[in-house]
Amino acid sequence: MSAYPTALTASTAVAPLRGRVAVVTGASSGIGEAAAARLASLGARVVVLARRAERLDELVSRIGKDGGSALAVAADVTDRAAVRAAADRVEAELGGADLLFNNAGVMLPAPFEESAAGQWQQQIDLNVTALTHVTGAFVPQLVRAAGERGVADLITTSSIAAQNIFPTFAVYSATKAYVTHFSRHLRAELGPKGVRVAAVEPGIVGTELQSHVTDEGAREWLAGSKEAMEWLTPEDVAETVGFLASLPPRVNLQQVTVMPTGQTA
Repeated sequence: MSAYPTALTASTAVAPLRGRVAVVTGASSGIGEAAAARLASLGARVVVLARRAERLDELVSRIGKDGGSALAVAADVTDRAAVRAAADRVEAELGGADLLFNNAGVMLPAPFEESAAGQWQQQIDLNVTALTHVTGAFVPQLVRAAGERGVADLITTSSIAAQNIFPTFAVYSATKAYVTHFSRHLRAELGPKGVRVAAVEPGIVGTELQSHVTDEGAREWLAGSKEAMEWLTPEDVAETVGFLASLPPRVNLQQVTVMPTGQTA
């Protein structure tokens, strides 16, 4: 029998994720930072995972001041051993995760003919390989939690680029197409075990991703789009993540596209 509440009480209405443990990667800025704060505000104990320890400590302090609970784990998700150690720590200290928000990623557009092989590899290493290893490290915890509680969540940040065509974004878009398709396949495997799997596909969100772009043409395109329309904020996507995790266990939104009102593609 599911341990998940079947009736809405005052407690679950205010903190629907109370008692749950959420791991958020890429939590030192942007969507990951906002999502960690949002999940904590909904009652989850949050594990914030990223490389920048000082930023994580600041986030944990802020969450604590707002009445939430968070644990900082400084790790590079491209380091498979570090990821495994992080999963072991979550298991040992918190009894395991029942929500994983896979959010770490990088966007480095450039004309393909420039053969920016280093940037190609960086995007593949983080957006594909690291994401796969993080998922593999935490899925056993999610499956066990779903069996015990009746629900667990695997939510991953993809992109509208997984669906649409954007010149100079070929490698980035391909990595995000992997994310969305990977999520669909995992849902087929894990859904019957009570693990909900969702891919969130945002349009343009104002985060640090834009500051990492080195190609001048892509930088000009991004600047022009910011003038032409109001971008999403990290908090907009964080609200979506919180909504997905707060749904009744029988409900799984497997793919959610979140677009700025002014972005047409």
